[in-house]
Amino acid sequence: MRSKIMRIGALGLASILAFESVGAGTAFAQSSNFDLRKKVIGLTGITFVGGNIDKFVTRGEFAKMLVQASSYRSVLTKTSNVAVFNDVPKDNENAAAIRIAVEQGYMTGYLGGNFKPNENVTLNDAIRGVLTLLGYQASDFAGDANNKRMAKYAFLELNENLSSITAASNLTVRDCINLFYNMLKTNMKDGGAYVASVFGGELNSDKEVNPLKLADNSLKGPKVVKSVNQLAQAIPFDYKDANLFVDGRSVGADYFKSLMLSSEVGLVIYYSVAAKTIWGYDENTDATSGKKAVHGTVESIYYESTSTLTPTSVVVNGETYKITSSDMQFAFSIYGSINVNDDVTLVVDINNSEDGSASYTVVDYIAD
Repeated sequence: MRSKIMRIGALGLASILAFESVGAGTAFAQSSNFDLRKKVIGLTGITFVGGNIDKFVTRGEFAKMLVQASSYRSVLTKTSNVAVFNDVPKDNENAAAIRIAVEQGYMTGYLGGNFKPNENVTLNDAIRGVLTLLGYQASDFAGDANNKRMAKYAFLELNENLSSITAASNLTVRDCINLFYNMLKTNMKDGGAYVASVFGGELNSDKEVNPLKLADNSLKGPKVVKSVNQLAQAIPFDYKDANLFVDGRSVGADYFKSLMLSSEVGLVIYYSVAAKTIWGYDENTDATSGKKAVHGTVESIYYESTSTLTPTSVVVNGETYKITSSDMQFAFSIYGSINVNDDVTLVVDINNSEDGSASYTVVDYIAD
């Protein structure tokens, strides 16, 4: 099989991740930009942003967030080879993250050789970790470390959307989303926004993180995988350690594996090394919104009435799919690689009308 991989553009990616457009000149209340914050943090892979975001975060969970926000995220595994603390066995789900977080000075343990991984993390703990990620050292806060860190936290405006939280407060997932988002757009001690220095992203003119740039830098695909072995060859990290989504839903590793094994045509995947995330599209799905994958034979390609060079739609297995973007028009034109009778896998946007009907627009493809 020879696959031609076409990169999804920013607009197609926006649909995949359900991003809301944020204009540089628009004023937002704190609550109205929280969806943007969640999507940015979800994309980076720092933490899951689904489920109950008002539950408290443990010290073990926060250690994992810190490592996934750092350059060490690429070497993070689910288990550790050694038990660093008495109360963190090496097979603890956060053992490897705790070891890295302590080695790098993001967090510390307690007297007696304990880490207390199941206790709730406090803002005081969190500030230490975030400031360390930003390049600050213990010597920067000598003399009165806790109060000096709190002062730096406020000075850098890391407290945006967190004004009601005190140093001793236990943090929720919501609080962590706000804190890490604030860190991403803060300059590191040696200069440069954290999101640019560590994740290759950028800030918009309104000084908010540009999610499309962040995603476009890291997204790879599409690829079709039909087995765990094919997936292992397709991506540079273990899928069991990744954030997994299928047709827009967060799923577990067992379910993700079952979909690869239960279909002759497999899963269409995109992945991000930076976010350590895989987005899968089940070619057997009956999805009615968002995106879906379609596999079949090209039966017809239709062109504009005014131009025999510009394709407008393609028919695969009796269903018509619109072609609107320049990339896709070229791919299905006489200059591209797709011809009638070719086997192809399409990734399509589902567009629902008020009358209940649906149309489909091709945003990406893999040619066999």
